[in-house]
Amino acid sequence: MSFATGLKTIIVATGLDGSSDGALEYARKLAGAYGARIVLAHGADPVDYASVGGVPGKILSGLPEEARAALDQMAADLIREGIHSHSEIRQGEVARMLLDLAQQYEAGLIVIGTEGKQGAGPVLVGSIAEELVRHAPCAVLAVAADYNAGSHRPIPGGPVMLAMERNESAPEAVATACSLAETFRRTLIIVHARRPEEAVAFLNPSATTVEEFGIGKANFPVRCIVKDGKPGDALVDAIAQYQPSILVVGVKRTSGTSGPHGTAFSILARSRVPVLCVPPGTGKLSRESEACAHVSAL
Repeated sequence: MSFATGLKTIIVATGLDGSSDGALEYARKLAGAYGARIVLAHGADPVDYASVGGVPGKILSGLPEEARAALDQMAADLIREGIHSHSEIRQGEVARMLLDLAQQYEAGLIVIGTEGKQGAGPVLVGSIAEELVRHAPCAVLAVAADYNAGSHRPIPGGPVMLAMERNESAPEAVATACSLAETFRRTLIIVHARRPEEAVAFLNPSATTVEEFGIGKANFPVRCIVKDGKPGDALVDAIAQYQPSILVVGVKRTSGTSGPHGTAFSILARSRVPVLCVPPGTGKLSRESEACAHVSAL
């Protein structure tokens, strides 16, 4: 189930080194707001031990027990907060494990932590995050470990930001952003990266968006921002200016740009703001997208 149709299950990739603390924090907020359960997932990838043949077998065999104890404690903490939770520990490639769990539990969201400092970074974006975004049946939220540090600390009540792109995922991305803005009572900021031909013709893509998605009246304010330039650069500028609590990006299954990464992956590699990558839906506007037809553009 998606945000728009009722978020029911969230898969959280959980490590034991603290790098996933930010991911779990965001998952807790979403689970509490949407009444969703959290599945804490920990993967032991044999590839990680390919070059550590000298590690005693008893240490490796003890890792699952250590992980189980840590995850059970996390689950107990969530349950005390009223969030239904349990843990899953599986051996195998991490991205594949998360995809399998998302399929098994019909999850509406996978949440992963990134290293931060320089955003997700090209290495991570080129492996786990990219595979998840390309293949997951649901949205994927990437949260940098230092998203809440120093100048990157979100402003209390910060807006929901939507990167508006014309692709097959646009209806679902709009529905998701509207759902978040309404649920958390935040301003929705829609960012358009205006193409050179639009700028020369003085075209305002915001007007097209308002008409196409029927954004008229709702219980939360909406602002449409137009920035000229490449989408990645425009979004980075908008993030710095408006400091959103989350960025929603609709993603295509295949990139239309040169190289392995499209706009979403460029943002993942450059932003410490949590990035929610939303895949295409059924091709029809969901109930929440229909509700978004009543949003008022300010």
